[in-house]
Amino acid sequence: MNKRYKTALITGAASGIGYSILKKLSNYKFKIYALDKNKIKLKKICNETGAYPINLDIANTDALYSKLSKLNIDILVSNAGIANGIEGLLKASKNDILESTKVNYESILHIIKILVPKMVKKRNGHIFLIGSIAGLYPTDSAIYSSQKTAIHKIAQSLRIELSGSRVKLTEISPGRTKTSFGNNVFSTSKMKKNFMSGFQVLDPDDISNALLFALNTKWKTNVSLIEISPTEQSPGGIPIIPVKDPIL
Repeated sequence: MNKRYKTALITGAASGIGYSILKKLSNYKFKIYALDKNKIKLKKICNETGAYPINLDIANTDALYSKLSKLNIDILVSNAGIANGIEGLLKASKNDILESTKVNYESILHIIKILVPKMVKKRNGHIFLIGSIAGLYPTDSAIYSSQKTAIHKIAQSLRIELSGSRVKLTEISPGRTKTSFGNNVFSTSKMKKNFMSGFQVLDPDDISNALLFALNTKWKTNVSLIEISPTEQSPGGIPIIPVKDPIL
């Protein structure tokens, strides 16, 4: 494992992809901060892995600055996100738009603003932004897709800002992955079931393995974008909303 890094922060660490990344990194000698809004799950995974818990909702901007400003992080994994309004902009509520924008876009900017200047100052660090193929290709979910596209543009533009700093930045854009995502965002049992059917989806470990690959590259090498999808899923105009026969 890369010996340049000593500390890590993972957002959305208590389940799914974040938890898989936490488990992988806990096998090494990192001091890891696990951030999640689910206090019960967070306590459990920190007891399991030895990570330091940070219990907060990243939509709370003041809490972000209060709890993160004193940290000195080498590896930032921005993973937390929600999918309010994923069934379409025209069906979404005002709160769906406000809440998802706060979490999926604004909070990422704030977390980067809080932690990354210290990386630049010490000329050492690696930022991971977990996005989605929904940010790289059109989908039928304007809210979710546009927010994931924002992550993609943050990654591309921040790479320019970081030029010469030796701070790395990797965007990981997964396709459909076996997490609690579908259960949390769709309004009917049928839609939840269909989301994970039709083809073999990725596991969270597929994403965490990709992260480890990028993390282990030499200092002169930056893996800027990893697009990873199920073999049977071909992105490009893919529906987020499950249909009877998913487009593969």
